[in-house]
Amino acid sequence: MSFSGKYQLESQEGFVPFMKAMGLPDDLIEKGKDIKSVSEIEQNGDNFKVTVTTGSKVMVNSFTVGQECELETMTGEKVKAIVTKEGNKLKTNLKGIDSVTELVDANTIVHTMTVGNVVFKRTSKRMS
Repeated sequence: MSFSGKYQLESQEGFVPFMKAMGLPDDLIEKGKDIKSVSEIEQNGDNFKVTVTTGSKVMVNSFTVGQECELETMTGEKVKAIVTKEGNKLKTNLKGIDSVTELVDANTIVHTMTVGNVVFKRTSKRMS
């Protein structure tokens, strides 16, 4: 199954505690919690380009599975990481944040980020 496609955020769990753990100020957390982001994923073999548009903010990360790359975090910080692929899951660790993006079925992506014991889960559906 290919990850390629455009996905709209359907639901999220744990946003506020996760963002607090990330050190984001309350006003930004409040502003961001109801914004429905759109993720566009382009997959060409092991090469990925992920564009996430949240309101007026656009974040683009490109990487090749198994090779070190620079990824932008939700806070705008750029960190070096290696993304691995296990079946329908893309996994990486960004400065202590475990990130797993899973293609659950042809139309659903679940992105789970964990820092310490705080879990932030986002479910996105493919847009037609």
